[in-house]
Amino acid sequence: MILQEQEAIDKAVEAITGDMGALWITIAAVLVFFMQAGFTLVEVGFTRSKNSGNIIMKNFMDLAIGSVMFWAVGYAFMYGSDLVAGGFFRTSPSDQGYFMFSATDWYNLFFQTVFCATAATIVSGAIAGRTKFSTYLIFSAVMTTLIYPISGSWYWPFDDDAWLNTAGFIDFAGSSVVHAVGGGAALVAAIMVGPRIGKYVDGKAQAIPGHNMMYGALGVLILWLGWFGFNGGSQLAWGGDDTIAATSVIINTNLAAAMGAIAALLLTWIRYGKADISMTLNGALAGLVGITAGCGAVSAVGSLAIGLICGLAVVFSIEIIDKKFKIDDPVGAISVHGVCGFLGTVLIGLFALDGGLLYGGSAKLLWVQTYGSLSYIAWAALGTFVILFILKKTIGLRVSEQEEIEGLDIHEHGVEAYPEHISSQNK
Repeated sequence: MILQEQEAIDKAVEAITGDMGALWITIAAVLVFFMQAGFTLVEVGFTRSKNSGNIIMKNFMDLAIGSVMFWAVGYAFMYGSDLVAGGFFRTSPSDQGYFMFSATDWYNLFFQTVFCATAATIVSGAIAGRTKFSTYLIFSAVMTTLIYPISGSWYWPFDDDAWLNTAGFIDFAGSSVVHAVGGGAALVAAIMVGPRIGKYVDGKAQAIPGHNMMYGALGVLILWLGWFGFNGGSQLAWGGDDTIAATSVIINTNLAAAMGAIAALLLTWIRYGKADISMTLNGALAGLVGITAGCGAVSAVGSLAIGLICGLAVVFSIEIIDKKFKIDDPVGAISVHGVCGFLGTVLIGLFALDGGLLYGGSAKLLWVQTYGSLSYIAWAALGTFVILFILKKTIGLRVSEQEEIEGLDIHEHGVEAYPEHISSQNK
């Protein structure tokens, strides 16, 4: 009798814990959903006002298209039970509840959907102000259907069939799976679309300031808030030890963001003689991206170190990409998400409490982290090149010179985001 009662209690506790975990994942997914507003504000604020409506539409449609395509196809490629092409991606028969999603873990579908939309929207800022809206919509559909889900299947199912998981790769919430993939795609897209008119004159980079730093700052703060769901929700459970682990992840995330902002602020103050606003904001984002892979594997001190390194690196990276390689990235997406996504993933090889070089581990983890992250970047770059090459040869990538000069809001959408305001930068 006592044994039966104990079994009943254990089952009840297990059910409650499972429900709490599902609730936590759903709440975290709502926070990540809200990050789409943050991305929109950052991109609008860091670019010219005449393209604000176009940026709003791109970010809005990333979420809309991603929600449908990931539900219909992408989730099966990422989490399906059947391996295809030697484990390159997955799929499942429709009766198993993946294709045209009809399984019961709806909360996980929602959580993974908003991650998918995040990967897609990273590209938007890097090609802002000169890209055809129709071209971008097609790319967004391919990104959320194929590019992101396929590479996600290499690790996040957390089973023996995921080759990077088997190799010992660590990416807790997606420095590489999400951000480096988005950054690699953004790099290729920015190169193929080409720089904005007037960005490079006689081989020298010209500053094209964003029109509203208040929007940029508000966007970063929203992203910072949403990141607690992005990383904390990736614990995928709540209760007991999982509660401690999830809240530890949130603290690590916050520390890295804070240190990234401080590092970028001090570096620009020393280099430029002024405390640069946009670089400081990007420093916080760099810290957030960098810690996303290791937030569950490093200590608070390790989080500070990763935030410091990424906050410094993003400043140098933005300068080098802009001035040396002459790749026009209006918001610094390539540096924030690509470079710092790679750095944050690799730095686990140094700072991981279990296996990091600084904690008595060997170089094996460092090597796995390096080739794992490079694999994500290479796949995203290749996939992006193929789809954009096809689009370039068919419908084209760029708007006309006149459309770019007058603004995408009028020519692509027939409306001005600021109808009563004529900015001097648009004259």
